[in-house]
Amino acid sequence: MAAETPAVSVVVPTRDRPELLRRAVTAILEQTYQGPVECLVVFDQSDPDLPLAAPPASGRHLVASQNQRTPGLAGARNSGILAATGELVAFCDDDDEWLPEKLERQVARLLATPSAAVSTTGILVRYQDRTTTRLAPTELVTHRQLLRSRLTELHPSTVLARRRQLLDDIGLVDEQIPGSYAEDYEWLLRASRHAPVLAVPEPLAVIHWHQSSFFSDRWRTIISALTYLVDKHRELQQEPSGLARIYGQIAFAHAALGERRPARSWARRTLSLNRRERRAYLALAISLGLVSAKTVTRLAHVAGKGI
Repeated sequence: MAAETPAVSVVVPTRDRPELLRRAVTAILEQTYQGPVECLVVFDQSDPDLPLAAPPASGRHLVASQNQRTPGLAGARNSGILAATGELVAFCDDDDEWLPEKLERQVARLLATPSAAVSTTGILVRYQDRTTTRLAPTELVTHRQLLRSRLTELHPSTVLARRRQLLDDIGLVDEQIPGSYAEDYEWLLRASRHAPVLAVPEPLAVIHWHQSSFFSDRWRTIISALTYLVDKHRELQQEPSGLARIYGQIAFAHAALGERRPARSWARRTLSLNRRERRAYLALAISLGLVSAKTVTRLAHVAGKGI
């Protein structure tokens, strides 16, 4: 029975969002999964304060700790990974919410796919009063696919990994990436290099987009992080469309900061790689004052997409 229901450790980094954290933790502890579930809440740059007064049900453990590594999301996530005791390790952001059968279905699919070290699921993106379903294009996502596209359907709040392969083969989350922005994508690039990522074709997590999202307006950090990402993963040069997407994001960020010359320069570099990359045209429109970055971002979120 234990082989079919291995212990799962769920790492939840958090900082100063107690109401959102309560919702995330409650959904984790109320999973229908029959195996042991350890919920590790890692408080980053804040004092530990668990959101639940009642003790967890049998087979559920709620543990609070502080980030002892680099301040930020990456360090907090790594603190949780290293403290985890389960055979499997899952991630969940403090503002997201798992559906009740998420772990039950995902663990079963991962155990049935021995070649996979990492699994994700589909997501429901919730923004204001709209919900959009996002599923990965294939059930096994390759490194080449992730070079071509970020595939935001592979959201960090759906990640489930075999702990041994995570530590020995893939490695911890990169704590050097500026502001921990895109640390999930960088980690997935390494994970998919090791083996294709299993994507369960069901939406089993709700991803809440809202104004308190930590990266909503950090354009300078986004520029630094994406530049770091391209320098670290030189294989992105092999996929012009994927590189154009990142260059387009950099162009958009410069435009959002009102930096017209860099925005136009990066937009030109983007279009030299892919004439159909829409972020370049959006960056140019913003730099010309035809539309605001805030309006574009809001409309993208309404459609269940990001920049």
